[in-house]
Amino acid sequence: MAAMNPGASAVSAARVKAVRHFNRFYTQRIGVLAPYLGSEFSLTEVRVLYELAHRDQPTATELGRDLALDAGYLSRILRRFESQGWMVRTPSPADARQSLLRLTEAGYQVFAPLQQRSRDEAAALLAPLPGPAQQELTDALATVQRLLDPTAAPAPSPTVVLRDPRPGDMGWVVQQHGEVYARDYGWDSTFEALVAGIVAGYLRDYQPEWERCWIAEVDGERVGSVFVVRKSKTVAQLRLLILSPQARGLGLGARLTDECLAFARSKGYKKMVLWTNSCLGSARDIYARRGFKLVNSEPYTGFGQDLVGETWELRL
Repeated sequence: MAAMNPGASAVSAARVKAVRHFNRFYTQRIGVLAPYLGSEFSLTEVRVLYELAHRDQPTATELGRDLALDAGYLSRILRRFESQGWMVRTPSPADARQSLLRLTEAGYQVFAPLQQRSRDEAAALLAPLPGPAQQELTDALATVQRLLDPTAAPAPSPTVVLRDPRPGDMGWVVQQHGEVYARDYGWDSTFEALVAGIVAGYLRDYQPEWERCWIAEVDGERVGSVFVVRKSKTVAQLRLLILSPQARGLGLGARLTDECLAFARSKGYKKMVLWTNSCLGSARDIYARRGFKLVNSEPYTGFGQDLVGETWELRL
């Protein structure tokens, strides 16, 4: 007969039942029992792919130890990846008995859509919840991790990157404007159409010497954008400043605006202008703190709402 863990007798049956009930609920909710993420891979295989994609040439021993995987099972997964051309091994210069593992370009191409699908599913799980409930859930998850592994290091500070746009980013900009303004302000699809037109014009008439777009990322996730476009030889226009809800509070709106101002000054523009709405309090605060002045205010009906449009200017 197997020996019982001495600590198990101190745990009530009700608490054991509660943990098992949650396990059944959560594994069903995230689809662990089915092929993971609708792919041909199991959850374990996707996790191994993830580690290979995010580590610098680990050994099989390191993967097995950190993922708590049986050596034989991990070996079969790695052989499959290697036979498919997704992974290669190179001898370890530190230990001839070990091989360094590295994903190939084909391996990254297999992994990339799985990573995006995982992000999308996590977002879909959170999306029905209001912002405070999303924070409550993620705080609860952090509590679970801290209680079950007290020695674990705290979550690292988010990695923030402002970068040039890549293929697919412009579609994301349009999507974010449509989703955020519909959810937060009740604006209809005509606003999304307006943004699509602005983005199309930017791509069609882009002047690289005088115009710029930044995409903000947090931990590899797109969370924001802003554009500088040329209105005249001396006037630049700031457009399409937006942040996803999960990125608010990090100071990114201010950083994106500052990038626009620095770029405009470097190009010799004498003035920057922008158009916004009176209901967008956070954005207006960013502009006011940087010296923008409200020069015109006009009520109008648009995007399914009664609004007040505003023009702001800043002498550079």
